[in-house]
Amino acid sequence: MSLTVENRPDESRYVLLQDGEVIGLAEYELRDDAIVFTHTEVDEEKRERGMASTLVQSALDDVRDNSERRVVASCPYVRSWLSEHPDYADLQER
Repeated sequence: MSLTVENRPDESRYVLLQDGEVIGLAEYELRDDAIVFTHTEVDEEKRERGMASTLVQSALDDVRDNSERRVVASCPYVRSWLSEHPDYADLQER
């Protein structure tokens, strides 16, 4: 099983791919200097432990590595993930 995450800016989402098939997404909106994560989901039939975490971590790593944007977590899952990973606190909008 191969998992990858890619940003699809034309769709305003990061997608989680398993062997090339989209099985999850993290939707976002761009606002000024922020990226607002609004919704995260992984297909229930394909869901395995840690897939949503992989998706969110990869998306946040991409934001950190490729932009100056601050992260706003309006999605409950992203908000919870960030609270459990204080090493990503520097990305959050103050």
